[in-house]
Amino acid sequence: MNPKWPLVFLLALALWLGNAHPARADGIIVPPEPPPCPGRVCPPFPPRPIAQLNIRYHHVTVTIENQLAVTRVEQVFENPNDWPVEGTYIFPLPREAVVNNFSLWVDGEPVAGKVLSAEEARQTYESIVANLRDPALLEYIDRGAVQASIFPIPPQGERKVALEYTQALTAENGLVRYVYPLNTEKFSALPLEDVSIRVEIRDRQAIRAVYSPSHAIDVERQQENQVVAGYEDHNVLPDSDFSLLYSLGESEAFHLFSYRDPTDPQAADGFFLLLLAPKPDAQQERVAKDVLLVLDRSGSMEGEKFQQAQTALRYILQKLNPEDRFHLLSFSTGIDMYAPSLRPADDAAEALAWVDRLSAAGSTDINRALLESVAVMDKERPTYLIFLTDGLPTEGVVNTQEILENFARSAPANLRLFSFGTGYDVDTVLLDSLAQEHHGLSTYVGPGEALDEVLSGFYERISTPVLTNLSLDFGDLATYDLYPNPLPDLFAGQQVVVVGRYRNGGTTDVTLRGEVNGAAQALDFAGQVFAQDARGSSSGELIPRLWATRKIGYLLNQVRIQGADKELIDQIVRLSIRYGIVTPYTSYLVSEDLPLGAASQERIVEDAYKSAANSPDASSGQAAVERAVQEGDLQGADVAPQTESGLAGAAIRVVGARTYLLQDSVWMDTTYDPQSMSLQKLVFLSPAYYQLLAARPHLASALALGQQVLVVVEGKAYQVVADGETSGSLDLPPALAVTPSPAVSATRSPTSGAVTPTTMVPPPPDPASRPGRPARQPGLCFGPLAVGLAPLVVLVWRRRSTH
Repeated sequence: MNPKWPLVFLLALALWLGNAHPARADGIIVPPEPPPCPGRVCPPFPPRPIAQLNIRYHHVTVTIENQLAVTRVEQVFENPNDWPVEGTYIFPLPREAVVNNFSLWVDGEPVAGKVLSAEEARQTYESIVANLRDPALLEYIDRGAVQASIFPIPPQGERKVALEYTQALTAENGLVRYVYPLNTEKFSALPLEDVSIRVEIRDRQAIRAVYSPSHAIDVERQQENQVVAGYEDHNVLPDSDFSLLYSLGESEAFHLFSYRDPTDPQAADGFFLLLLAPKPDAQQERVAKDVLLVLDRSGSMEGEKFQQAQTALRYILQKLNPEDRFHLLSFSTGIDMYAPSLRPADDAAEALAWVDRLSAAGSTDINRALLESVAVMDKERPTYLIFLTDGLPTEGVVNTQEILENFARSAPANLRLFSFGTGYDVDTVLLDSLAQEHHGLSTYVGPGEALDEVLSGFYERISTPVLTNLSLDFGDLATYDLYPNPLPDLFAGQQVVVVGRYRNGGTTDVTLRGEVNGAAQALDFAGQVFAQDARGSSSGELIPRLWATRKIGYLLNQVRIQGADKELIDQIVRLSIRYGIVTPYTSYLVSEDLPLGAASQERIVEDAYKSAANSPDASSGQAAVERAVQEGDLQGADVAPQTESGLAGAAIRVVGARTYLLQDSVWMDTTYDPQSMSLQKLVFLSPAYYQLLAARPHLASALALGQQVLVVVEGKAYQVVADGETSGSLDLPPALAVTPSPAVSATRSPTSGAVTPTTMVPPPPDPASRPGRPARQPGLCFGPLAVGLAPLVVLVWRRRSTH
């Protein structure tokens, strides 16, 4: 009789190093006590660690047709061991998913699986947590699950695992929401070589806004009612679910999300996100615009760079709308113009020949080129100036501040300036200041990048304005710190994401104002609800960090342009610590002693200000350009950076609207201040531990970080300790009032294919599953969150005897 010993994998939630890719950290094998073997000789215990499974790729393909989503997942796993392994895995279902037709294949062979209700899954999760003293599954405590066994993977072999499920999608605030549980991959020991998600949306109605609050996506609009969205990355451990929102209809898209925790002393004011997109027929009402093209043809532009610039100019001229006008100017030591005034779009064919005749030679007179260009402007039409240069001013006025002042006096208010710096010899302060002061953006094209692709891709996005000079009126509701500020124009096929802060909350009417060909337009959106208390709501928890990302980018840009300012640096440091976003002033926090209370933050600010004042940054060169790019990315981000971009050298996790740093094996909420907060201790898996979790279910994701976590709840700190005694009489928060909602499943008609929701009444809780008596699921042998069989392979891998 050959015994099978369960070998328990401890997943190391590896120390995360900021600015570096995740380390290749193998899990550690902790041998259990050998089982009794009377009457026979027990074999020796394996003396060395066993490598975990490697995940080659994780591909997800989603088809959403009329709000019915079919999700197909493929993964390939490699077994680097000298023996076969097998296991059981759990797939946590998306929250509130209407799931039907779940199927699983391993190397093309069907595998039986069981769908667990939310209560059954909860019992399973709690059983694993209690038996293994590993809280990682707590994050999924409010989800159902699918459970199945996986065929053995041979030594040095691989298995291809494919699964498919169908779900009916629901709408929230007028947006249809799709969620895929990608964050289970963060439990993998090794980074994923390749991860991708492709979502194709087809609907009877026009698709308006398409947005992911969790991941940076590319969106391709194939038709009015067909869109493809994609996310792809390499060598990463995804740490959040993939979420995609889209809206339908024939009117303008206006979608509001808000989040507010009134008990949080550091952020009692709320956060909101607005998603704006034009109506389907907006292109028919497009705004007539003027395009000013200003091209640097100094000697440093000679070669491929200049040829690409000419290609980009030709593309723009050929893409002008019939009612547009243009002006062409090239500069070096002197100025050359195609024509002395604005020309109609149908004159573009002749302008192409003029562009082809240009050549690069001479110095760089930026000041004169900009002034000559705006001198031809029509103050009554929206005007977009595209300014391309690769060097510093070397002719005429060369002082940056003087150039900015000259241009500010000459440029009309209807100008939008977009600067493009190519190479590293550009003045980033000049280019960023020009764009910032004139409602535009700056873009940097590094050596080896295709300038023509960057410039033509940019123009494609702004080619058709449909509403200009935007402003928002929130009625009696007080709002502040809106980004972007000022609001950009609204273009056909594009969308604008606005984030900001608000006080108190409530219901108000919001008005979006703008202009269409000189005529004022006002769009009213009545009854918009700004949450007064959104604690425990997962839909808005990502908004505070996105707002902080944009504000930090804005503040960093101000410091770089204006010089060291202690008040600005103070804001940057505090936002960085609170929301876990890397900055030049907080990249060394690993060396700091936690907690980072008010006194520690003041010292960090003082040190950062002195360093910035004594060592001002250069405005040109590779470092200057790279910093300008990074700050621009933050300022214009539609998604907050993942934790890989967090505080350098520190173990960091972002959970909802909070950030946790690891020190001395304790995950600490960065809002904890020992000078102003009381601290109470409770033992991991004790009754008090479960009482805290029951009172504040949204803490599950934070408590899933480990056995020792310090959380801040409504101004009070609670520290979970691995062992010991509860500190005195615990003052636990009262449970929030929650309106229960039934779990929902669905059935598909065998003839029509329609999905019919049905209510599932979960079975009564098993008393044995409550704290202190975790339920055991028969037939399962669970280990900690070892390696992801996709999307979450947990559970014990067995070494199969080869004798």
